[in-house]
Amino acid sequence: MIELRYGTGSLSFQMPASWQPRELAFRPCSAVPDPVAAIRQALRSPIAAPPLASLVRPADRVCILINDSTRKARTELFMPLILEELNHAGIPDSDIFIVVATGSHRRATQADMTALVGPDIAGRVAMYSHDCHDQSALTCLGTTKRGTPVHVNRLVAEADRRILTGSVVHHWFAGFGGGKKALIPGIAGYETIRANHSLLLDPASRMGVLDGNPTAEDQLEAALMVGGDFLVNTVLDPDGNILGVFAGDMDQAHREACRLAHRVYAGYEVEPADVVLASCGGWPKDINLYQAQKSLDNSALACRPGSVIILAAECQEGIGSDKYWEWAQRYRTLAELERAIRGHFELGGHKAYAMARLTTRNPVVLLSSLPPDQVRILGFEPASTPEEALTIAERLLGARNSRVKALIMPCASLTVPMA
Repeated sequence: MIELRYGTGSLSFQMPASWQPRELAFRPCSAVPDPVAAIRQALRSPIAAPPLASLVRPADRVCILINDSTRKARTELFMPLILEELNHAGIPDSDIFIVVATGSHRRATQADMTALVGPDIAGRVAMYSHDCHDQSALTCLGTTKRGTPVHVNRLVAEADRRILTGSVVHHWFAGFGGGKKALIPGIAGYETIRANHSLLLDPASRMGVLDGNPTAEDQLEAALMVGGDFLVNTVLDPDGNILGVFAGDMDQAHREACRLAHRVYAGYEVEPADVVLASCGGWPKDINLYQAQKSLDNSALACRPGSVIILAAECQEGIGSDKYWEWAQRYRTLAELERAIRGHFELGGHKAYAMARLTTRNPVVLLSSLPPDQVRILGFEPASTPEEALTIAERLLGARNSRVKALIMPCASLTVPMA
């Protein structure tokens, strides 16, 4: 029996007797023994930057950027320590505010914000959610050399100091998450995000690479226009334990975090499987289908053409993008989607294109809470139970079902079968 995380719970799978399963478990990594001490040390001995307390002055208005609910960073753990350093430097809580860097995702609710930082912090400092569609809240800082207009949250841009926080994982076309992404796309306007993300159509925009990656380089150029004064990034294991804390310069500290992330998340050598049974790793990695795509991309790296992927992703917040759903209904083939996305790039449309590119190569059985008819339109085979998912996979395998090499990926959002 195989137990996989699903939302905030789990599901049990009984593999067919003819299958030969192998588990791609997250490689053993030692968490920092004292997270609080590690965070304090990072804040006081940062990378390529002065300590946080000496970076600010008593009259400064300080903005702290945090992840939204789609990502775990252990914000509730490091936020009190950041405030402690700022308070000791003479910055009162009244001169500190937090902005949830939602990018193009939905606005964070008050409940979301409280859950992210904890009720104590939520009651101490002002908190705001970015909205990329609110033109009145944006200011223009110029244009990057690749033509991306840099429209960003005015509240953030007008702060005296900006502290970027988040976690670092692989990103399917921007190289890695974390770092400057707290600013771009985190607090950017829709047109800025759209222009930057259109660079994913360049083959050089790829996972695990920063230098020479046009999307990543464009994000950094735009972020430097805004100014990131200090970075706090974590690298986590599937249980949310901290493997490393990296603070300091927005670019240099991020690169150090990326090096650790690549060591622990990538380099899983696997023989191509006939079936990959994958879990995103539970909530928030499977909060919606938009986010679950990362797990599908990693799963596909372990497949040969025609191999079947079973993805367990609850998607309690649905698809995650109205535009993704609109494009999936309007364009029913990969060729149609590619013509459309190259003709006029739209956020959400790019996700429909990415999913179709994957499902054209490998059929996907999606075990989720989404309505089956909707799942079919999105290009997946719907399943509502583990038994049903396995039965569908057997049907898709056909004659190959007698001798199946199966790979189990319990935390497919993190484990990356690449060098």
